[in-house]
Amino acid sequence: MTAVSTEAGYTARHLSVLEGLEAVRKRPGMYIGSTDSRGLMHCLWEIVDNAVDEALAGFCKRIEVELFPDGSIEVRDDGRGIPVDVEPKSGLAGVELVYTKLHAGGKFGGGSYGASGGLHGVGASVVNALSVRLDVEVDRGGRVHEISFRRGVPGVFDGDGPGAKFKKKSGLRDGGALKARATGTRVRWWVDQQIFLPEAEVSLDEIHVRARQTAFLVPGLTIAVRDSRGEEPLEDEFRFDGGISEFTEFLARDESVCDVMRLQGVGHFHETVPVLDEQGHMTSTDVERELTVDVAVRWGKGYDTTVRSFVNVIATPKGGTHVSGFERALVRTINEQLRETRLLKNGDDPVSKEDILEGLTAVVTVRVPEPQFEGQTKEVLGTSAAARIVSHVVTRELKELFASTRRAHKLQLRAMLEKIVAAAKARIAAREHRDNQRRKSALENSALPAKLVDCRSDAVDRSELFIVEGDSALGTARAARDSEFQALLPIRGKILNVQKASVADMLKNAECAAIIQVIGAGSGRGFDIDAARYGKVILMADADVDGAHIRCLLLTLFHRYMRPMVEAGRVFAAVPPLHRIEITNPGRGKEKYVYTYSDAELHKVLRDLERRGKRWKDPIQRYKGLGEMDADQLAETTMEPRHRTLRRVRIEDVEAAEQIFALLMGSDVAPRREFIVGSAAEVDRDHIDA
Repeated sequence: MTAVSTEAGYTARHLSVLEGLEAVRKRPGMYIGSTDSRGLMHCLWEIVDNAVDEALAGFCKRIEVELFPDGSIEVRDDGRGIPVDVEPKSGLAGVELVYTKLHAGGKFGGGSYGASGGLHGVGASVVNALSVRLDVEVDRGGRVHEISFRRGVPGVFDGDGPGAKFKKKSGLRDGGALKARATGTRVRWWVDQQIFLPEAEVSLDEIHVRARQTAFLVPGLTIAVRDSRGEEPLEDEFRFDGGISEFTEFLARDESVCDVMRLQGVGHFHETVPVLDEQGHMTSTDVERELTVDVAVRWGKGYDTTVRSFVNVIATPKGGTHVSGFERALVRTINEQLRETRLLKNGDDPVSKEDILEGLTAVVTVRVPEPQFEGQTKEVLGTSAAARIVSHVVTRELKELFASTRRAHKLQLRAMLEKIVAAAKARIAAREHRDNQRRKSALENSALPAKLVDCRSDAVDRSELFIVEGDSALGTARAARDSEFQALLPIRGKILNVQKASVADMLKNAECAAIIQVIGAGSGRGFDIDAARYGKVILMADADVDGAHIRCLLLTLFHRYMRPMVEAGRVFAAVPPLHRIEITNPGRGKEKYVYTYSDAELHKVLRDLERRGKRWKDPIQRYKGLGEMDADQLAETTMEPRHRTLRRVRIEDVEAAEQIFALLMGSDVAPRREFIVGSAAEVDRDHIDA
């Protein structure tokens, strides 16, 4: 009886069909990844990439991005302009078609673009669907053509901004005359707060990084960025004529072993794709594709590897078939060359990929019509033929370089090969040392530092390790913690700067060795995250300059030797309060103490208390360190999971910390002096904790 009634209650009327852009608004994460700041930035890149495609096709020389105080964003280019004539099948003007229909555009084999980043044809329409207002102006044919949209629906606003009255209406408006040869597109949009999270915001630093990167990849293109949100507009321009060779030099941080080498070539492949015929039917058609390869490589004396990969100037941070082909060609060709030069003798093991990549800085770019990405976020290239073509081009070009008779080339290439062999020998020696260590008694290996205050629980997912600065803070934290699942490891002040230290020096340092030993998963390439003893590692330092310095040193240690913990999102920074406000007339049942975490928050809370007629005790307590709190205060604000605030450290955050640490503590004096002199005027002396 129950089965019958359940079946009868589920009929065709319960099925929903999402039409057009309605599907985008219903499931935005499928198209832009998320509705936080990353999704907001993805929308910006979709519009910028369309302008960059015009530059790739040779029709655009300048792109401008502007951030307005009202939260809107505008992208301008001097390309050909989106077509404004009527598309015969839909009966819509080209620009309206592009912004209202998914999978509509000039990048599906129509001959408008040889290679483009906006492959899927959903970028512009998705941004439109997720915007409360979007305005497009196209300069084309001696006229300005205008069209506006509200949440993807074309129409007319009777004023400025998203709050203006709106009337649905299809078609373009005439914005007036202009010079006959003037062309371009301007797109301005206001994101829909119904879709995006309140804390989502555009990152100017990220825009600068992307603009600089694109200017490197498209020599001759100028990208201007203007931030008009503050009292004084901030403007920057990026233009680089040296291409990816200059990009590689920019990315490299160590002393060079060889000059930048360019590996270039072209390959062809066939693939079967569905094509819309004149009758409107999808027909499988065999087409020939051309894939252009351009790679820049440079080895340095350092140990870090930096490989940036791109498809039609779109970054592929997770690699793909083009990176696989590049790495395969490197390993095969360099091993062959090492045998020929007798740097590897008969019976020697071949060098590994890790040996070759040590100290390598490379930019791998391919350009291909209609590349196949894995998902709309375009982080991984899936075009299978790219691996074969890139491998062939890199192998051929490397062999030509090794065959060069120029003395300067031969010396540099020899130095590069010797560095790779040295890396292989160091790896083998480290493996032998590790094997010897494993032969030691289990009792010796299992000993943990005496200063560790461990927790009782063996459940990794629940357990937390607090790395605490100083013995005074340890005493308070010991009383404040939940001993069931919270462990404590004190460190004495600032640990070793592992930015420049060797592995041996790092392991000799008592604090670094203790941290690695307590976490229990090894270090470096042998780090096994599954063996980690704690689910969370929380860095708990004072909320002052010294505390920030200690966090920076600890994050550098995790980044260099325990990076999988960071990549898995298991490293956090505790956020202790800066101030405690004691309210003298809180009222019955109200909190007597209020904690704030910044000076700006303090002023805001005080204004709110004053408005509500509340009084507080002066002077307001400002914490100089964790040791000034009693156990109840520390538990309530920093350690108790229900009340505390933790900052998850993402890999981008660690890389930013390591960059600034290398600048301030590295061996190069000139960049540090330039940074200090240039930033001196921005220092707020009231915030110097000294």
